[in-house]
Amino acid sequence: MMRALFPALAIACSTAGAARAQEADEGERLFRQRCASCHTIQAGQNRIGPHLAQLAGRQAGSVEGARYSPALRAADLTWDEATLDRFLANPRATVPGTTMTFSIPNEAQRRSIIGFLLRPAP
Repeated sequence: MMRALFPALAIACSTAGAARAQEADEGERLFRQRCASCHTIQAGQNRIGPHLAQLAGRQAGSVEGARYSPALRAADLTWDEATLDRFLANPRATVPGTTMTFSIPNEAQRRSIIGFLLRPAP
């Protein structure tokens, strides 16, 4: 009985891992397409917006040398999956006065981008 469970468990785990990898690839593609003109994932390399390296758990408005609106600097937000989802869906509703005008209304696309941004470092 146990021997029969191991192959099934291995297949389930590899399928879940493959799905996460595929979503991360899609997230990277979407990031490059939608976000990379203003943001980079390279630490210390700010563009119009701040770099998004090591984003998980970071206080909003806290990247040294990045230009932020007073509203985002004053926002009491810590970047995690839920906060990013809310912000990317509607930045100006989440932080009135932010200078970020671009939103990602599609939930699946947001989820993919967030998965890419919050993935563990290789």
